[in-house]
Amino acid sequence: MNIRSVEFIRGITGEDNILSDHLPQVAFVGRSNVGKSSVINSLMGRKDMAHSSAHAGRTRQINFYLINRDYYFVDLPGYGFAKASLDERKVLQKLIYWYLLFSGVEQKKIVLIIDANIGPTEYDLDMLRQLEEHGKQVIVVANKIDKIKKSHYKTQMETINRSIGTYPFIPYSAEMKIGINELLKEIQS
Repeated sequence: MNIRSVEFIRGITGEDNILSDHLPQVAFVGRSNVGKSSVINSLMGRKDMAHSSAHAGRTRQINFYLINRDYYFVDLPGYGFAKASLDERKVLQKLIYWYLLFSGVEQKKIVLIIDANIGPTEYDLDMLRQLEEHGKQVIVVANKIDKIKKSHYKTQMETINRSIGTYPFIPYSAEMKIGINELLKEIQS
């Protein structure tokens, strides 16, 4: 897959006609501060198209990026830790689950991004269970592999792979540009 053009279309916080315009949607979801925006930017070959922040939990809407005028990358807010009140976190969690499970959108793929160094958290495993129960096509990306000590890398990848089951699993580093081609191929398949 070759990404030739990228255009930010808009962010939404509920029902919108973009959800039913019949272009395939590839959703990106993960905990706050897992490097979701960095993964998306690395795939798009851009540095700051998807906005990342030094502060976790800054994305407050569902952002749509038109790729090659053929499909969307959909950047969801992070779940779990966020510098927000409990009420705000509940609103964000409700928005994430609404889009992924109850909006009527049949996403082409859902890219679940986890922190390779930490491994899947209970939040990640709960998200994976919810997506599985709804029959979603999930790809698990273990981002930030560059942060793992070389002596610990193989064991950590095996542990992550066991904990996620049979889903496609891609070790990834947005910073070192590792895993980009593999993820693009998996998205396209």
